[in-house]
Amino acid sequence: MPANPQTATAIASPNIAFIKYWGNRDQSIRLPANGSISMTLGGLESRVAVTFDPRLESDRLETHGVQFDHDPLPRISHHLDLIREMVGTDTPAHIETESNFPAGAGIASSSAVFAALTLAASRAASLPLDPPSLSRLARRGSGSACRSIFAGFVEAFAGDSDQDAFAQSFAPPEYWRIIDLIAIVDKQHKRIGSTAGHALAPTSPLQKARVADAPRRLDLCRQAITGRNFLPLATILEQDSNMMHAVMLTSNPPLFYLSPTSLALMEAISSWRASGLRACYTLDAGPNVHCITHLDDSEEVASRLRVFPGVEEVLQAPPGEAARLV
Repeated sequence: MPANPQTATAIASPNIAFIKYWGNRDQSIRLPANGSISMTLGGLESRVAVTFDPRLESDRLETHGVQFDHDPLPRISHHLDLIREMVGTDTPAHIETESNFPAGAGIASSSAVFAALTLAASRAASLPLDPPSLSRLARRGSGSACRSIFAGFVEAFAGDSDQDAFAQSFAPPEYWRIIDLIAIVDKQHKRIGSTAGHALAPTSPLQKARVADAPRRLDLCRQAITGRNFLPLATILEQDSNMMHAVMLTSNPPLFYLSPTSLALMEAISSWRASGLRACYTLDAGPNVHCITHLDDSEEVASRLRVFPGVEEVLQAPPGEAARLV
């Protein structure tokens, strides 16, 4: 790497997993217990600038202009070490991040940050990586980040090793006119992060059954998306989300990510679908509810979400773009 500072900036969006990845076969390299399918969330973005600067004594992290000397700096530094090792350098970096959506609240903020970090850092280090290689590397920082490298509807493969555990897009953003209406019920950073939660997954007696059934759910979800069939999508999304949270609730110790408002919304959204609206729910590791709906029904669904007791605001995210340099 040259003696002068080398910099690059990238933007990536979070994604909402339709078929969840929860638990790792190898925690050290985040090799997932099962494959997953997601939709990249347009309009929600994390911007990450990375400058490798030999004048620095150690890595420095700023988030929204505030310097962090603690978490998540060690995790980010560890990820940058993977890139530094690949190019044979130990040059420290100045990392600047900002996002336009709440972090650590079940909106997959780490997926956006680590996808953007991987792209920006590899470019700043003059390390040419193709999309599958970027996806593999992003997975090492955050399991779901492998999917945020890509646009639209994305499948991540569990793989047998680091080399074949990556993601790819199977339908572009414009393929289907659906949208994620995210009902924010709590913006606070969750007490137990997803990394710790993944490590607890094997302690649940339900995890083996959930993983064994994953190929069936993946097939049904993929078929629903490629066929643009909303009701089959709704059925499998809600079942998959409920299965993941059942594992969380039966882990040792149990993980209580759902709030009373989350549960009330889940019941309400199912009833709206029974009355004719194309809407379904899914939740990641947090209390905020992702309501997937058809664009033609989205105005009515959004109006109901906004007045629902306990909902602070509603974010709207159509299928989004791939991670990109700016």
